[in-house]
Amino acid sequence: MDKQQNRYQTRSPFHQGEKDIQSRMGKRESMEQMGRKVIRSYMPDQHRAFFSQLPFLVIGSVDPKGWPWVSFVAGKPGFVTSPDPTSLEISALVSPGDALQQGLTQGAPLGLLGIEVSTRRRNRLNTRITATRDGGFTLNVDQSFGNCPQYIQTRDLEYTRDPGSSNPNQDAAPFTTLNQADRAIIRGADTFFVSSYVPARDRPEIEGVDVSHRGGRAGFVKVDGNTLTIPDYAGNNLYMTLGNFLTNPKAGLTFIDFDSGSLLQLTGTVELLLDEDPEIKAFLGAERGWRFTVDHGVRLNNTLPFRFNFGEYSPNSLLTDDWSNAAATLAAETQSAKARQATWRPFRVVRMEDESSHIRSIYLEPDDGDGLADFHAGQYLPIRVKPSGSDQSVIRTYTLSSAPGERCYRISVKHEEGGLVSGYLHSQLALGDTIEVKAPLGNFYIDPQQDRPAVLIAGGVGITPMISMVKHVLNEGVRTRHYRQLTIIHAARTTEERAFREEFGQLEAQHPDRIRYLSIISRPDQSDKPGVDFNGSGRLTQDDLRQTLLLDDYDFYLCGPDSFMQTQYENVHSLGVRDDRIHAESFGPSTLTRKLARQSNSQNIPVSPATAEAVIINFSRSKVEQAWTSGDGSLLEFAEAHGLTPESGCRNGACGSCAVKIDSGSVVYPTAPTTAASNGEVLLCCAFPAHDTETVVLAL
Repeated sequence: MDKQQNRYQTRSPFHQGEKDIQSRMGKRESMEQMGRKVIRSYMPDQHRAFFSQLPFLVIGSVDPKGWPWVSFVAGKPGFVTSPDPTSLEISALVSPGDALQQGLTQGAPLGLLGIEVSTRRRNRLNTRITATRDGGFTLNVDQSFGNCPQYIQTRDLEYTRDPGSSNPNQDAAPFTTLNQADRAIIRGADTFFVSSYVPARDRPEIEGVDVSHRGGRAGFVKVDGNTLTIPDYAGNNLYMTLGNFLTNPKAGLTFIDFDSGSLLQLTGTVELLLDEDPEIKAFLGAERGWRFTVDHGVRLNNTLPFRFNFGEYSPNSLLTDDWSNAAATLAAETQSAKARQATWRPFRVVRMEDESSHIRSIYLEPDDGDGLADFHAGQYLPIRVKPSGSDQSVIRTYTLSSAPGERCYRISVKHEEGGLVSGYLHSQLALGDTIEVKAPLGNFYIDPQQDRPAVLIAGGVGITPMISMVKHVLNEGVRTRHYRQLTIIHAARTTEERAFREEFGQLEAQHPDRIRYLSIISRPDQSDKPGVDFNGSGRLTQDDLRQTLLLDDYDFYLCGPDSFMQTQYENVHSLGVRDDRIHAESFGPSTLTRKLARQSNSQNIPVSPATAEAVIINFSRSKVEQAWTSGDGSLLEFAEAHGLTPESGCRNGACGSCAVKIDSGSVVYPTAPTTAASNGEVLLCCAFPAHDTETVVLAL
């Protein structure tokens, strides 16, 4: 086998369509290197043993008219044997009416998938037929390679008859149009199999038929008449199926009725969805997709000699969507960004949970039939509530502690002493109540695909965006197999006040080589055990950071009270960390002072301490005109002082709730807001009249 294997070290195992799609996805070089190592021209011993223990094979074939198909052949373990590393003997009956019967000719290509559904293990072969006989056929191996177990749901197999005998209730029914029962099977499917092929021209050992598994949540295949829309998730990046589609846009699909053992075999044409298709973009976990239009098919009723009992979903499948939820997300996302930001929607409280003695999590689901607007891990959620005893609704913003892709929003709120809204959320809000919510906002979030490790430093309730970031990075790691290394340092006054300790512990146990969580308690109780209940005591210092962090190039994310934020910024900056590697989010008015000779301002926000001494402010819609002087505060404070009630939330330029149109005049911001207003608008909460203006007219 060495000589055959050496051939793959010097010649590409991919045909031109596969190379083209790999290049388009930015994976060409890495896949060429990997392909020459893992795609063999023979079966290693463990693959030979694996195929011999299987009760069924999935086979891709091509009929005389050039249509691809997916078929099943079954038997007792041992019906597949391997006399030598380059050949396979299959002793099995092909179901009457199965399209595979037309593809069993001398020299014809077949794609094989061996899959052990109880363990998610699978291996693939690309072969050609060397001999056929009654009750079986012999294959020569062209390519042999393993596949990752992503998106495979576990199932247990139970025989209902001898696989070597025929079933009198079995029949084959050709068709050209999907009926209602067919569509129900497809819409409920969490698994199907797909075949594709390119005609052999220059190198038949790498051209031919591929057959592969596709899986996801039940409902991941969209049905519209005779057209199916299928999301394509992150996989092993070989892109064999898509590469075949690019060259020859035809496919064979087979869906299994796991309860009856019936098969729905389809063949038809394919349209690739590789760019910014809005439907695919709205589908969680999808990186691209394809549409399949049925040309014709066969219903093989009662054909399999066993039934499949569902075990559990693949963890990867649980990180993806179904089309019902994707449609709701698309509806929520199709509004303009400005419309989403301005629209208040009702959300219902579906769960409440205390995370510490001071922090409560509130889980919210849409109550208007639309989906969740997508968000970045670390962003915040504007909410509007009307506490008991209050004359008007009040707006606040709370960081989302749920991760993108979850089926509800979670906010985790600290009960502030005397806090009107936090008191209401802790003591008055009940399950089933509704509150109003806008789309998530904010520029403080993490990129899970960045190669640099990240350090997340949180003080108190500042841990809320960090739990969202950590879960998102780990989820994306499972999905894409690219894990960003994370260190979380959480400072809290007491262990009772500390939130998410158990959740971080579970995540750390599940991913011990990818995240590290450290708890710093400034006032530990005598019953708290160092090294067990917490990792350090006192204030978090520069020396603590130096001793904790290995020498590396990090990104830092800071969140917490202002004084904590400023101290940790100084600590990190003093370690030689570049300012653009320090990302910060604080609660209340932003007071973080950065050590910059000149702050970058990519949004061209007019930042200046030079405000006017005295100007006229005209609130045109309210028909109020008053003189503003330098002691009157921001335009929001000035409006409120004169009986107006503009919307507002954060009061530090973060949420954008207070944006209004400016008709004339100019304003400046002594401190740059983190959310820029749209053209022609100003953020009242942190805007002041500019020194060179005499009158400011606002559409309020």
